[in-house]
Amino acid sequence: MSSRRVLITGLSSHWGGRLAQELERERGIEALIGVDTDDPRHELVRTEFVRVDTDHGLLRRIINAAAIDTVVDTRLITDPLTAPLQRAHEVNAAGTRNLIAACGEADSPVRKLVFKSSALIYGCEQHDPAFFSEQMERSHPPRTALERDVVEAERILSELVAARREVTVTTLRCTEVTGAEPRGSIAALLNLPVVPSILGFDPRWQLIHEEDVIGALVHLVRHDLSGPYNAAADGVLALSEIASLLGKPLLPVLPPWGTVFAAAQLRRLGLRIPVETLRHLRFGQALDNRRLKASGYAYRYTTREAVLKLRVHQRLRPLLRSGGESYRYEQEVEDFLRWSPSVHAAGRRDDPGPAPSGPAPPGPAPPGPAPPRTADARGASANGPPPASYDDLSEGELIELISSLEPDALERLRTYEQAHRRRIRVLTALERNLERRADAD
Repeated sequence: MSSRRVLITGLSSHWGGRLAQELERERGIEALIGVDTDDPRHELVRTEFVRVDTDHGLLRRIINAAAIDTVVDTRLITDPLTAPLQRAHEVNAAGTRNLIAACGEADSPVRKLVFKSSALIYGCEQHDPAFFSEQMERSHPPRTALERDVVEAERILSELVAARREVTVTTLRCTEVTGAEPRGSIAALLNLPVVPSILGFDPRWQLIHEEDVIGALVHLVRHDLSGPYNAAADGVLALSEIASLLGKPLLPVLPPWGTVFAAAQLRRLGLRIPVETLRHLRFGQALDNRRLKASGYAYRYTTREAVLKLRVHQRLRPLLRSGGESYRYEQEVEDFLRWSPSVHAAGRRDDPGPAPSGPAPPGPAPPGPAPPRTADARGASANGPPPASYDDLSEGELIELISSLEPDALERLRTYEQAHRRRIRVLTALERNLERRADAD
């Protein structure tokens, strides 16, 4: 691995936090620094957190001071449900330009930039090809603000390629993502009791599981690969097939004409469907993923498997959501755990990697492990009846899901299973995955 000192932008986001957790397990990485404006939301051990905005001067100082050789930018906002459009434009356009300015100096130590992008770069149109390859361009000009942002962000990246040819610039264009928690418009629609559609349209969809997004980002950090790479699972499904696999009816609530107006009326009922999602509901989209596979990355899930895994997550979600508090970053505690001489003298440092040398860097210290929680899987008495959604899951479904859960969820499931079902195979799988995570740390 050529990447030794890595900077992650957007550490407080789901993608930044999860990527940092995975890279902490890479023994070849000597330093891991995350920057963002908000507190981290994932438990991290040896990732140093610096609270900083997109000011290119501050970013350049951090990059030069820490001798960063690899930058991974996870900040791109590609869904209007996650941020206001004005904020999205600031992050997508101005933020990307500032990052390029920080990395583009002739004396910059950066030798690799990995940029998490989106399949919005291709758009969704009636006469689009069956599969978009990385060499293809969109058939129509960008139609929405977010599409224009993605196009502009990748154009800004090309400026770094032209200015510093010795820097490896890699772009990961991700299709729609499924996972344990809904993130974005498509995920929100698939989590409804019914799957809405446009009357007369049954588009072809291609998805990717969130584990494969993180896995692909780690793969790009490990290897020096330049240019764009599509990230999408093997196989496509019609929207009706996806609804059937989820065990939900497909409901054509939107007319084929005046679709945008009809969607606006649904907002009064609390259902917000952005224009980008409406185009996806009408035309669908699929990406050619062969280039990433040819580079050596092996997808864990096909589109069909990602949908089936989503169904299990949906049935298990009531149990996992009710288990105690989520991780909360406490600066004073993190400062103490990482930098206190008392902790170092007692030999109780939680950092599995090399300890940082010299004085503590400016800004908040990296988050350490949260204290153990004593609440059971429901955050209440462990003697109550298990939820119906959990009882409906077979041993095979649970065991398949367990490998993708984070330690916090594994602990809660183990507590719950021990108190209720006591199935040997499930408990063995839980123990095995907990031990594997502990060994990796």
